[in-house]
Amino acid sequence: MSQSDVTGLFNSEPKGNLIVMAHRILIVGGGAGGLELATRLGRTLGKQGKATITLVDKNLTHLWKPLLHEVAAGSLNTSENELNYVAQAKWNHFNFEIGTFCGLDRDAKQIQLAAIQNDKGEEVVPPRSLDYDTLVLAVGSRTNDFGTQGAAAHCIFLDNLQQAVNFHQMLLNHYLAAHSTHKEQTEGKISVAIVGAGATGVELSAELHHAARELAAYGLKGIRPENMDITLIEAGPKVLPALGDRISKPVHETLEKLGVTVLTSAPVQEVTAEGMKIVDGRFIPASLKVWAAGIRGHAQMKGIAGLETNRIDQLIVRQTLQTTLDDNIFAFGDCAACPLSEGNERNVPPRAQAAHQQASMLTKSLIGRLEGKPLLKYKYRDHGSLVSLSLFSAVGNLMGNLMGDVKLEGWLARMFYISLYRMHQVALYGAFRTLLLVLSDRIGRSTEPRLKLH
Repeated sequence: MSQSDVTGLFNSEPKGNLIVMAHRILIVGGGAGGLELATRLGRTLGKQGKATITLVDKNLTHLWKPLLHEVAAGSLNTSENELNYVAQAKWNHFNFEIGTFCGLDRDAKQIQLAAIQNDKGEEVVPPRSLDYDTLVLAVGSRTNDFGTQGAAAHCIFLDNLQQAVNFHQMLLNHYLAAHSTHKEQTEGKISVAIVGAGATGVELSAELHHAARELAAYGLKGIRPENMDITLIEAGPKVLPALGDRISKPVHETLEKLGVTVLTSAPVQEVTAEGMKIVDGRFIPASLKVWAAGIRGHAQMKGIAGLETNRIDQLIVRQTLQTTLDDNIFAFGDCAACPLSEGNERNVPPRAQAAHQQASMLTKSLIGRLEGKPLLKYKYRDHGSLVSLSLFSAVGNLMGNLMGDVKLEGWLARMFYISLYRMHQVALYGAFRTLLLVLSDRIGRSTEPRLKLH
């Protein structure tokens, strides 16, 4: 197809008495990447009337996924950090549709949404379909338990807000039960086992240690801070396996100083109601069990509508982020397997910075596509990694053309870590509103408990 043909295909100008509909861009998934893309396209194509932008998500609100470990520990008040999709859509010139994506018809250029039911199982909204000219799939991922026996039945996963809230409630229930018995503090005990020493597992371990101290400070008797046994279990030889030793080693040492038991080279063979069985025969007792190791695409994505997927159910895409078998369907973020570079067998790592970069590139690509310009090719740029160890510390590295690879620790690393969330807020709200949110957060800290107690 020539450039003039492409331009004509996406033209939304009137032709005689015939009004050609604006190009329909449909984005499925309101995570960090999908929401940023919808917001950016709404502010440009949507505001100018050059395209209609529609975002679909099964929830009414958005919470930045890297914050879920703080929700689980109770360090974050979700009501103050959630973004409402309906309001965001109104403010940024795009449409929002609530619904669970359940099917795709490539010939008809339609997606299917499942019926919405209330708590009683009554149908509130019937099944429906939405049309598109360009479809962007940004549905994220789920935790990969690698088929480990008992993991799905006995472990908590932290894939979404509700799971994090459920874990927090279970943690509180343990404390409330111990507190209500009025026994001596030495008698109560909580054992937590976390599988996977990636960023989520490491950060959750530190955050839970902080939560134990805060709960005791607020007078919940029955369990001393030192009687919360936290065990972090990693199948590989070190914590933070995706990062270098100069980051991994200090994190490992800090966790042990906090009292976290760190087990490396310890693949889990089976999970039971009582705890974890390690392949070498050890048994780790645990009343609360979290699986935070590995990711895979959602099961429904496997071979959906004949599109090409890999062994972990990710859609295979080219560097343009187009799926290999349909030029009108794009995918990015954790649900997509995108090569690091042309001819490279390794894929872009499933990280928040990758989704942010891809959303920025796709904004330019889709705007240019309506003008008949060639699509851009995505190349991953690693700007470094930062890991938070709650209020105790942070460790990481920043990478750039001017400064190379710089290691950060302590307060400075913590400030850079916080800035990652603020950058996400700037992309969604703009700089001025984000500044107001920062001020609001600081005021709120002086009037609210540091830990969510309900």
